[in-house]
Amino acid sequence: MSVLIVTSVGDIDVDLHTEECPITTKNFLKLCKIKYYNGCLFHKVERDFLAQTGDPTGTGTGGHSVYKILHGDQDRFFDDEIRPDLRHSNAGTVAMAGGSQFYFTLRDGVDGLDGKHTVFGMIAEGESFDTLAKINESCLDDKGRPFMDIRIKHTYVLDDPFDEPPRLAELIPGNSPVGKPRDETAEERSQVPFDETVDCSEDALSNNVVIVSCDHCGGVEQPDNVLYVSKLNPITQDEDLHTIFSRFGTVTSAEIIRECKTGDSLCYAFIEFETKEDCERAYFKMENSLIHDRRIQVDFAQNVPKLWGRFRQSKLNADKDDGCLLKCGAPDHLPRDCDQGVEEENKGTNYVVKDQNTHGGGNNRRSYDLAFDDEGNNADLENHPGADRK
Repeated sequence: MSVLIVTSVGDIDVDLHTEECPITTKNFLKLCKIKYYNGCLFHKVERDFLAQTGDPTGTGTGGHSVYKILHGDQDRFFDDEIRPDLRHSNAGTVAMAGGSQFYFTLRDGVDGLDGKHTVFGMIAEGESFDTLAKINESCLDDKGRPFMDIRIKHTYVLDDPFDEPPRLAELIPGNSPVGKPRDETAEERSQVPFDETVDCSEDALSNNVVIVSCDHCGGVEQPDNVLYVSKLNPITQDEDLHTIFSRFGTVTSAEIIRECKTGDSLCYAFIEFETKEDCERAYFKMENSLIHDRRIQVDFAQNVPKLWGRFRQSKLNADKDDGCLLKCGAPDHLPRDCDQGVEEENKGTNYVVKDQNTHGGGNNRRSYDLAFDDEGNNADLENHPGADRK
């Protein structure tokens, strides 16, 4: 896998043909590194054909190559790298549409595009195809734009064989941009949660109306100091997350969401920090880290408003002495007094915190690693793929 594309409806893992298409893949990788694609709409979807994105204007008429950004108009265009062995044979083929724009094929055998555009990648198996299916099934207007905006939220470069061009480091933002691009000129639409039910009936579509059922997110304040952590191992406990994320600042709460009756972990959690800055630091460092043999995913709570609203409502109900709604579901005690998972906790966690004093250069800062004692081997928490950002 070369690049992880996080969209508002799921993740897409992309393997790039870097050897066959060095000019095109270098353009794509460097644009990902400078976060050029953050916020870009999927501005055109043709069902069972292709889904196109990569234009910061959201219109399908904009976008620049990294070569123009670095060197000016004289390098705006770059040569196609069309190869007879790289075809639009399979769903999930990734091809360049010009400048910065690219598209995914949504079915096998899109042969009509062969020889017209550079095929430079292929999505990996697994959840990536589920994400493409969601994009393919979205409700569209008469121009092929989804009624509910589907955007690229982040891009993470996991493998880049190319040297960094001069000046590229100056273009890499300190914080990964969120929200829509500043250059977007596409028609603005009301933003709604992407995990809600959309009415795709003829009446709704003919009036360009999207009806959203949202019982939990209305009126709920969207925090900027809370992280949403998903893909957790079921054995991970609240205390584990509190210890791990406290490396980045004061954690005021770390709560794993559980099935209300059985108390089983739903494998996601909310981590609340004392400050927004600590929250952002944890976000950039912890994405794709390994906790209890599972690679977690990290996002801001404000990007999952329905889940956050449901969590907040559960907290409010618990505070009203309505019982342990958040963990085990029992009415005779509160979540803070719940002994759910005590047996697992008593076994002890499978990591220790190592205090490493940093020597040299007069730097007295302390750093901490988590060493896992499975089978006697130590393994540091892996940094976020974009953590080397300058």
